[in-house]
Amino acid sequence: MKNIKAFYPHLLVLVGFILVSLIYFYPVLQGNKIFQSDIVQYTGMAKEQIDFRKETGEEPFWTNSAFGGMPTYQLGAKYPNDFIGMLDDALRFLPRPADYLFLYFLGFYVLLMVLKVDPLKAFFGALAFGLSTYLIIILGVGHNAKAHAIAYMPMVVAGVLLVFQRKYIIGGLLTMVAAALEINANHFQMTYYLLLLVLIIAVYYIVIAVKNKEFKELGKIIGVFAIAGIFALGANATNLMATSEYAKFSTRNNSELTFNPDGSPKTDSNAMSYDYITEYSYGIAESLNLIVPGLFGGSNNENIGVTSETYENFVAQGYPADQVQGLVEHAPAYWGDQPIVAAPAYIGAVVFFLFVMAFFVEKRKIKFLFLAGAIFSLLLSWGKNFSFLTDFFINYVPFYDKFRAVSSIQVLLELCVPALAIVGLYQFFKQDEKAKWNALWKSGAITLGLLVVLFLIKGMFNFSAANDTMYAQAYGDDFIRTLKIDRAALYTSDVLRSMLFVGLTFGVLFLFVKNLMKETTAIIIVGVLMVFDLFMVDKRYVNNNPDQFRSAREVDMPFDPTEADQRILADTTHFRVFEVEGGMSSARTSFFHKSIGGYHAAKPRRMQQLFDYQIAKNNVRVLNMLNVKYVIQSDENGQKLALQNPAANGNAWFVEKVKFVSSANEEMKALDNLDTKKIVVVNTLINEGQDFKGSESIAKDSTSSIQLTSYKPNQLKYVSNNTSAGFAVFSEMYYENGWKASIDGNEAKIFQVNYVLRGLQIPAGKHTIEFKFEPQVVKTGSTIALISSIGMLLLIGAGVYFERKKKA
Repeated sequence: MKNIKAFYPHLLVLVGFILVSLIYFYPVLQGNKIFQSDIVQYTGMAKEQIDFRKETGEEPFWTNSAFGGMPTYQLGAKYPNDFIGMLDDALRFLPRPADYLFLYFLGFYVLLMVLKVDPLKAFFGALAFGLSTYLIIILGVGHNAKAHAIAYMPMVVAGVLLVFQRKYIIGGLLTMVAAALEINANHFQMTYYLLLLVLIIAVYYIVIAVKNKEFKELGKIIGVFAIAGIFALGANATNLMATSEYAKFSTRNNSELTFNPDGSPKTDSNAMSYDYITEYSYGIAESLNLIVPGLFGGSNNENIGVTSETYENFVAQGYPADQVQGLVEHAPAYWGDQPIVAAPAYIGAVVFFLFVMAFFVEKRKIKFLFLAGAIFSLLLSWGKNFSFLTDFFINYVPFYDKFRAVSSIQVLLELCVPALAIVGLYQFFKQDEKAKWNALWKSGAITLGLLVVLFLIKGMFNFSAANDTMYAQAYGDDFIRTLKIDRAALYTSDVLRSMLFVGLTFGVLFLFVKNLMKETTAIIIVGVLMVFDLFMVDKRYVNNNPDQFRSAREVDMPFDPTEADQRILADTTHFRVFEVEGGMSSARTSFFHKSIGGYHAAKPRRMQQLFDYQIAKNNVRVLNMLNVKYVIQSDENGQKLALQNPAANGNAWFVEKVKFVSSANEEMKALDNLDTKKIVVVNTLINEGQDFKGSESIAKDSTSSIQLTSYKPNQLKYVSNNTSAGFAVFSEMYYENGWKASIDGNEAKIFQVNYVLRGLQIPAGKHTIEFKFEPQVVKTGSTIALISSIGMLLLIGAGVYFERKKKA
């Protein structure tokens, strides 16, 4: 009974987390859903596989609706034996996005429990972490996988700390389960950053162990981590193996081409250029946004209000008030170094004040671990603005060059600073009176002193942004003049705002030290100030207005078909569509048709190259070989038109000649003027040229034909007829792993042709041809996942048994 009562505070905390999550996103209780821009794109990309899953109950693992065809491994594929995914679903039982907010709270609360913070302070600390502005804005725009991975980060850190504290069983089990959930979240950039933080923690503890000659204990620690890591990886084997396989096919892998689309030589074979990796680099001064949200204008879509200089100036010039209001509600107020910012990465002025206080009250050296993690994260987030460190990591640290938007590594800081801040709050109340006074005055002086300096140096800034010239052309120079005034006003008001919250927190703790306020009252007031500070900033960017929360139908069906779409949908044959305005970066077309474009962070590399080197140069013959039967284009009035391409090659065709090349460069250049209906390009470096029997000419009569008779995303059937042995090209994307071809039931070799397509040698006569996508990586991975999940369950059972036995 005593043990059960000990869980009551934690149960109350969990109920509190649920209530706060639902209250913050209360429209979900009315059946509405959040409208997330990135999820809208995902909905378009995944439409075919979702529909196929509903209709058949099967998982296709391939879609033809995006980029001409690609695996669905990174599009929400559901794998067999994904028991960790089932556990994750159980934890995310609330409607989205309240589920992710709850997960933020839960993960951070576990970390604070390991740091020995009491439940009340940990409750407020978890709320402060979850309401950190960056964590809220990524929910607003739909970076769900990123939010998902961030939510499990604190839990992994908690498990790691327990293991290093020699709590091998509970620490090992927590690390294993949390790491498995972290990997299952499927955002490898965030997981990679987490590993960097874990490495910092590990180095610290290993150095101490070696210094104290605790080699036996160190061996146990390494063993525990090895076991936890093996099972965590094993439980996610299918996803990891499939992702690794697809990565070689994607834009994240190095290019085979050694020249640029304009013909100039490529100077770097890296899949992503230095400029692309560091495009989103946090400005050094901009980092002060962490404690003053509007210091650099907030966002590119900031509501500067009807009391702004811009509003008053435009209204005075006679512009309609409602038109001007729409402008100032979405003003480009941001003037920092990054191209686009949806919100500042604000961690809270009160949180920062408590973070500073921690260094005067926390005696454990763990505070330096969190400080190191925060500084490390901050320095790397500067990217090209701190090129010495960034260049080193890009050039020498494995896999660092596989990720872009380096500013997002600040998530480590957004974990470390609140964790140490709540530890500081906890330790403050444990000090004697003299120590309390010392910590309060010093932390107050440092924090308020920094804010006063920011207030005084305002005149050093000109509040100009890189895009101001563009806005001046659209709205006039007067718009930029008044916008700069409003940027300066936001700077001043938010500095004063942060001063106010720090001053109020200082005042509450001052009253407590003077015995004019009870401890519990002081904790609650400080907690409310900390959360309210963040809540009010969050609501600037993610609120419950109709623009962000819409009916479930509108979110699930985010695209309305145009007349052009309706015309194309009336054609029941199988073909592809190219929407000129979307190019390769829109999933709207994929929602209705089989598109050669799409929206993904890791596009199929060769398809992207085909677009850059051929389609963007209006090579119609390449569109023909991709079986693009319709092109969607807007007229002068913005009306979308469906233009039929009668020259499309069809689903498959016999060719008359093979053009052999020996490099990717030659293969791409051969497409420049290739008659794709008659000639096929084969790269002998990839395919075995001798399989063509050394002949470039292929027999083809005028009556030869090949027709698609049955279509599923993962299964295609054709009937061919040719009087002599011939070679057929299929307007389907070549993917080395998983696709199997058969002719009359006999396996046939698939050739990679025309840089992206499939080709088959077909005997004379009438034949049935079938392509099936049966990825071995899914079968192997699922078996490993099953074995690992069983192993995890056995370890958890054994761990619980031995822990209970030890306590008894």
